[in-house]
Amino acid sequence: MNNIKELKQQNQGISTILAFALLPLSGFATDIYIPSLPSMASNMQVSSLQVQLTLSLFLISYGVSQLFIGSVLDSFGRYRLSLISLIIFAGASIVIANTHNIYLIYLMRVIHGFTVGTIIVAKRAYFVDLFKGDKLKHYLSLFSIIWSTGPIVAPFLGGYLQTVFSWESNFYFLAILAVILAILEYIYSGETLKYFSEFSFKKITGVYINMIKTASFSLGIVMLGLAYTMVMIYNMTGPFIIEHHLHLSPVIAGYSSLVLGFAWMVGGFIGKATINSPFFKKMATNLILQIAFVITMILSIQFISNLYSMVIFAFLIHVTAGYIFNNYFTFCLGLFPKNAGIASGLTGGITYVIVSFLSYSVISILPAKDEHHLSESYLVLSILSALIMFAVYRMTKKESGYSDAA
Repeated sequence: MNNIKELKQQNQGISTILAFALLPLSGFATDIYIPSLPSMASNMQVSSLQVQLTLSLFLISYGVSQLFIGSVLDSFGRYRLSLISLIIFAGASIVIANTHNIYLIYLMRVIHGFTVGTIIVAKRAYFVDLFKGDKLKHYLSLFSIIWSTGPIVAPFLGGYLQTVFSWESNFYFLAILAVILAILEYIYSGETLKYFSEFSFKKITGVYINMIKTASFSLGIVMLGLAYTMVMIYNMTGPFIIEHHLHLSPVIAGYSSLVLGFAWMVGGFIGKATINSPFFKKMATNLILQIAFVITMILSIQFISNLYSMVIFAFLIHVTAGYIFNNYFTFCLGLFPKNAGIASGLTGGITYVIVSFLSYSVISILPAKDEHHLSESYLVLSILSALIMFAVYRMTKKESGYSDAA
């Protein structure tokens, strides 16, 4: 292809740092304004459910974009589409900060989802384009850790921005961040794709259908969706419980989200540490602990109901959810080693679509009222996880003769 700016060798180090810096963007786009959800609802005079839908719409579009954008990037390159997406993301953020029309915000959040999906998939592909062997494995192992900084730092920062300025400042921050990264990308980055493939919708569809028809893979993605829905349920309801029910500040809501973001990271680290343990045995143990934590939380609410008890139990539950996500993501990708790229996009895409629909459905039935509804939401998701995991176990044995004892 003509007129393509290729990555210069002397800029590869800075470009790699920029690629890592963009990985947490999805976490920032969802979590930075979590402490501001109650203020947004009251300021725009809409219901909590309406403002929570801004999160769900982002997750849907972010998930859907990952289903096909990888093939587009293989055909048209990573650099230019990623740079354009950053600029569009910044523009959409400025529009959100300057409007109080909830429906226009919905549209901008859909644009956020598609642009962030393009950026994240492009930057994942960046590493595969440039690195091989142990160096590539080293960089890939850092992905989940670096991504986790978004959910940890963003709500903490958002709580202060909300308190000092207003909810609009969160989106101004996102716009400024995107513009700075876009400028640095323009100066230091370039195209890393060496061979542009023909875009074949029929071929790609055939691979997707084959993967989805593999029951253990599809059910494994459902497990991922259930695990991350636990986190998203708290993200969508926690600020309302803390600010409305417990009458605490957005800064406290930000601190609480920071602690629970760290819980997800802890679960991932434990998952990595036990990677060689028998899969279904360790997953069953983890789920038993998760259900025990949830039941204990439900029972303890009758005697203790405050911020500390809620966050402590949520922390333990989120650790087990992070553990499930870490293990099942590896499980799903390991089923298709020859199509790891497509499997990654399909896994991530469907997971976020499941999370968006499931989280919104649960909070519609159990709204952001108090700790009772939060713990009941956890219980529903834990029971569903146990049922799905049993089905995955049965399907895996049927498909490959896999024995956990082996």
